[in-house]
Amino acid sequence: MAKGLQGFSWTMLLLFCAIQELGAWAMHTAVEGAGLGQPGDPALLAGGRVKRGWVWNQFFVVEEYTGTEPLYVGKIHSDSDEGDGSIKYTISGEGAGTIFLIDEITGDIHATERLDREQKTFYTLRAQARDRQTDQLLEPESEFIIKVQDINDSEPRFLEGPYIGSVAELSPIGVIRTAVADLDRETQDRYEVVIRATDMAGQLGGLSGSTTVTIVVTDVNDNPPRFPQKMYQFSIVETAPVGTAIGRVKAEDSDVGENTDMTYQVKDEEGVEMFKVTTDSNTQEAVITVQKPLDYESKKVHTVVVEALNKFVDPRFVDLGTFRDQTIVRVSVLDVDEPPEFRPPSNLMEVQEDADVGSVVGVVTALDPDTANHPVRYAIDRSTDAERIFDIDANTGAIVTGKVLDRETAGWHNITVLAMEADNHSQVSRASLRIRILDVNDNPPELATPYEAAVCEDAKPGQLIQTISVVDRDEPQSGHRFYFTLAPEATNNHHFSLLDIKDNTAAVHTQRMGFNRQEQDVYLLPILVVDSGPPALSSTGTLTIRICGCDSNGAIQSCNSTAYVVSATLSPGALIALLVCILILVVLVLLILTLKRHHKSHLTSEDDEDMRDNVIKYNDEGGGEQDTEAYDMSALRSLYDFSEIKGGDGGGGPGEGGPSGNPASELHALPQWVQSPDLDFSVFRDYICRKVEQADEDLSVPPYDSFQTYAFEGSDSPVPSLSSINTWSSGSEQDFSYLGGWGPRFRQLAALYAGRRGEEDSEES
Repeated sequence: MAKGLQGFSWTMLLLFCAIQELGAWAMHTAVEGAGLGQPGDPALLAGGRVKRGWVWNQFFVVEEYTGTEPLYVGKIHSDSDEGDGSIKYTISGEGAGTIFLIDEITGDIHATERLDREQKTFYTLRAQARDRQTDQLLEPESEFIIKVQDINDSEPRFLEGPYIGSVAELSPIGVIRTAVADLDRETQDRYEVVIRATDMAGQLGGLSGSTTVTIVVTDVNDNPPRFPQKMYQFSIVETAPVGTAIGRVKAEDSDVGENTDMTYQVKDEEGVEMFKVTTDSNTQEAVITVQKPLDYESKKVHTVVVEALNKFVDPRFVDLGTFRDQTIVRVSVLDVDEPPEFRPPSNLMEVQEDADVGSVVGVVTALDPDTANHPVRYAIDRSTDAERIFDIDANTGAIVTGKVLDRETAGWHNITVLAMEADNHSQVSRASLRIRILDVNDNPPELATPYEAAVCEDAKPGQLIQTISVVDRDEPQSGHRFYFTLAPEATNNHHFSLLDIKDNTAAVHTQRMGFNRQEQDVYLLPILVVDSGPPALSSTGTLTIRICGCDSNGAIQSCNSTAYVVSATLSPGALIALLVCILILVVLVLLILTLKRHHKSHLTSEDDEDMRDNVIKYNDEGGGEQDTEAYDMSALRSLYDFSEIKGGDGGGGPGEGGPSGNPASELHALPQWVQSPDLDFSVFRDYICRKVEQADEDLSVPPYDSFQTYAFEGSDSPVPSLSSINTWSSGSEQDFSYLGGWGPRFRQLAALYAGRRGEEDSEES
């Protein structure tokens, strides 16, 4: 078949070439036979006709030539060519010299390459005829076209294939006709169709091309959801918390995409109360969760009806049937070992505060909810009762007091009671218990404060002095009621009276006219207070009443009897004069101290080392007169010239024990200061003596062997020494005989002072 077509094509090609040659020859003959002159003949040009110098027709070449020799295209010829070879023919333009070659002598044009009309349909060239000797143009340059003739060498092609189309299932008949009335995507979701195209109107020798068209059948919601099973079974423990997932079920749908979206719901009343169904948007599954606590002992199996329905229903297919389905889900509740449960849940108990230790406060009860009903044991969480105020019977749950109660200390107690299985203490329940301590009248009433009142000396009978109230730590349910009266020891009192106001307060009034604070400035009034019980308790409080001086308006000025005496003996002018004297004395003392400080600044370095200007404090207890190591007395003795003092008036002669070695003679060696008769330091002397007496009477002060210096003692002081070392002199009125009872360490000190005292008495006698 193919060989026959190829032979037919070559036959047609040869026939076409022959017709072309004959046409060119006929045109050439016609031109020559017309007897036209040479180009440029004036006679011809005068006649108005233009001589055609070129002889050719339009050229054609067949595409896809497969011969071995160059394909003859045509011949260009000038009518001036006499055939002697004097004219040279040349061509230029598209493909000249490469695709198309020309014979310079004959003007024949041949194609040397295989041409393809689908790539290029024609070529434009220019022809020239020149004199071979002079290379001058014999004819004007002329343009000619070589057309490429088409042959049936390309089959039809589908440029955009393969093709994909779609059609919805159950669609009516349209452009693409179906062989069946109802396409079902669930049966077959796509079809592939091969389409063929043939040229030459399908005649023999024509070429053809084919492509594939894929037809996709799109989905519509024409299938309802269906559960694969009519019953599902799940199990869950009874202690599962609310919200726990029990299981998942899923209804199948043959559709795809959003046509498979569905919702689930519980249809039966019992299931709605106990369980909840939600839809997993990713998997379209029904998730069943617990909505209410489960109890194995109450119900062991629950039956739930779950319904699935399409979310998007196509109204065009409602006549196909209902788009929903139901299934039964059985939920089995599994038993677990649960801790005991307290019954009833009351958490308040009461007990009197005077209850004996071991008294029963109340009883708690707990039961094992399991079917085995194990025995229960009880205990108290000691972290809530660290003081062990309460105890509990491990078997009966009876709570008893473990210590004496006191409502005033703690009126409420919060404890935690534990209930556990006897054979499994890990199963524990806790219950909070509040215990209220009921009040008992065990505290007597007392005065609210230590009352003190003041009365003017010129007070009148019946005058209100003080209103008193009481406090009671008890809190009886009926409220407080107190009774006031004077204590039995105040029955003979004729100065004051007590009135019970009946509102838990009492008033104290004066009973006589006028008081004298010089005779008695303070009165103590005992008051007896009794509560309403039961039992009735009482206490006695004391009201302190001070007698005060008042002005004419009754305003209290002073309640001190000493101040009253001073004010009675001194007039205001005398008091002012006394204050002025004291002020002058203070200024004088300050002046003396300033002069003394100025004088000390000019002392020599020897005077600056006066040991008496240094206050030395020891924290150890001295050993008395026999202790010669605690303090070096030679440092103090070296400050004075004892030889000069002994020879003076104040020195001790033989009669005074100077050379006899008596310790008292060592005391005579201290310098004796002469008091200036112009200065009176009695105020400061009294102050220092008072401080010395306070130190002597303070038993907590240890007997330190240290020297105390005072501001008035020093070099060139006009006042005598105030040191306790010189208290044995005649100015001392103290009796030191008691030093003999202080032990061996103070024996010499006692002999020293007692002996010196005896000598002074003998001299005075």
